[in-house]
Amino acid sequence: AVLVLVLASISPASSQQQVSFNIGGSAAKKPSSGGGAGAGGGDSFDQFITKNVEHFAVTEQIYASKAKASGGKVLDAELAAAEAGTVRYVVSPDGKGNFKTITDAIKAVPEKNKKRTILDIKPGTYKEKLTIPMWKPFITFVGNPKNPPVITWDDTAGTRGKDGKPLGTLASATVAVEADYFSASACASWQNNAPLAKAGQEGGQAVALRLFGTKAAFYNCTIDGGQDTLYDHKGLHYFKNCIIRGSVDFIFGFGRSLYTDCTIMSVTTEIAVLTAQQRSKTIDDKDAIESGFSFVRCKIFGLGQIYLGRAWGDSSRVVYSFTDMSKEVVPVGWDKWKVEKPDRGGVFYGEYKCSGPGAMSNERIGWARVLDDAQARPFTGSHFVYGNSWILPPAKSNF
Repeated sequence: AVLVLVLASISPASSQQQVSFNIGGSAAKKPSSGGGAGAGGGDSFDQFITKNVEHFAVTEQIYASKAKASGGKVLDAELAAAEAGTVRYVVSPDGKGNFKTITDAIKAVPEKNKKRTILDIKPGTYKEKLTIPMWKPFITFVGNPKNPPVITWDDTAGTRGKDGKPLGTLASATVAVEADYFSASACASWQNNAPLAKAGQEGGQAVALRLFGTKAAFYNCTIDGGQDTLYDHKGLHYFKNCIIRGSVDFIFGFGRSLYTDCTIMSVTTEIAVLTAQQRSKTIDDKDAIESGFSFVRCKIFGLGQIYLGRAWGDSSRVVYSFTDMSKEVVPVGWDKWKVEKPDRGGVFYGEYKCSGPGAMSNERIGWARVLDDAQARPFTGSHFVYGNSWILPPAKSNF
């Protein structure tokens, strides 16, 4: 049977469209023992997974050599320099700090910033629409773990901007991080408080967080919204112990990101789609390996039926490993969206040692794969985002 819903497009220029979710399907394929890159008869998945394993082995060897030569972890040179000269500001809405708003604190950071600048954000609700511009790298938000701050706004793709035109998905974000080396810890909630969009509602996309800079890390944060909650737009990103809530395509974009020990929750009683990963490169393109989402030791649950992902582009890539999946995850697991031949075009959806009633069933769609140890290894650690050179422990609060 086919259940057809009308969902709003996730593209900035939104329009209504019909999306078919195939309820049922052939069994997912087991790991292939052959058909690697260059092997006769190998399909796109087999070629691509072989490229991933080979790429991982080379990258791991390079980092190991660098670490051995330096006697330990090898940080990017610019990051190491920034961490050696830390600056801290206090943001407090009661005026008992350096700044009353986060916006003013960001403005105070110099252009072409070269020092780790930590904003200690005191408890409170900050109704602010924020942009960390690309010329202000090395900014960190830190909250009080016992009473973290809340950052909230309520724009949607349909909200009219100053020019009278709809903002579009990209500009609807409550917080837009365009700078490199951003980090955040114990910020209670990055919210887009717009009303939850109905299926087919034009302009209902409402981004809470958009990431355009690379090498950004988030620890113990909550990212709250509905449709298109987290725009994982571009770059390398790391999420640890975070909560992400939404409805349709609520983790989406072209980024290469690792989500570890995170809680992923659907807030709609209608059909939810957790991911819409956009990777339009073919398996033979040298940039093909540089995009994708990996979820490790996460927990998935929600209020209604849940799809693990649908393909935004002909080479979408998502892998779930050691993840607990509730009964709300539909048996087929995945949807091809507009891709005519997902098994031949480079769509790459895999699961590895997941658990729970919604985990890999015999009814998984035929082009989703069960990964073996070697195939899963490139996706299950910080090496997936080249983390050896930039992931650091979370900054600690000063209060």
